[in-house]
Amino acid sequence: MSGNRAAQRRKQNARALGGRRGPSTWVIVAVVVLVVFAGAVGFGVYRAQHPGTGNLAIPRGATATGVPVGQPTAPATIDIYLDFQCPVCKAYEEQSGPTIDQFVAAGTARVIYHPVAFLDRFSTTQYSTRSSAASGCAQDAGVFPQYLKLLYANQPPENSPGLTNAQLIALGQQAGAGGDFAQCVNDQRYAPWTQNVTDDASRAGVNATPTVKVNGHEIERTDAALRQAVQAAAK
Repeated sequence: MSGNRAAQRRKQNARALGGRRGPSTWVIVAVVVLVVFAGAVGFGVYRAQHPGTGNLAIPRGATATGVPVGQPTAPATIDIYLDFQCPVCKAYEEQSGPTIDQFVAAGTARVIYHPVAFLDRFSTTQYSTRSSAASGCAQDAGVFPQYLKLLYANQPPENSPGLTNAQLIALGQQAGAGGDFAQCVNDQRYAPWTQNVTDDASRAGVNATPTVKVNGHEIERTDAALRQAVQAAAK
């Protein structure tokens, strides 16, 4: 009888321990699920606050670091790092813009424009960022080259608020932009893209605008240097 009672007590203890383990297992599973969920949410918040090229909104036909114009098979690639608030950039466009247009039309070169925002500190409204982001909207609308020329033609002075969004929109419409161009400008849809373009330029060692490169080699900001470099690449 004593042996039977001992066996019964062991069974009761085992059942009691088993009953306690059940809830503990569910608690552990719940905790694991919560940790995984919290990690996923945290990662999502981080990606939203630190956008990378993986989820970066990029203008149609552009890249994460610039706007290409011309045939990708052209023997020469001209990279121009510019700031729409930069007077020297405007002067370079007036000097060499027609030459670049000729090279692009002939298929001798393609140009990649990198609209950076180095000069935000010289505007009370971050005009460099706003104008670059607006140029991304113009690229969406298929009128980036025309818009670039209009932005330079209407360039505001440094240390000023710059053009208003309404003025940026009016210039885009003058260039032929339609669709949601106005909303794109007002929303600053491509401000993160502008930041990425600017950061990439800084990582590449670009610290002044305009910086001009032909097939990766920086050249002087003269029309003669541009012609010489492109013609050498075409041989």
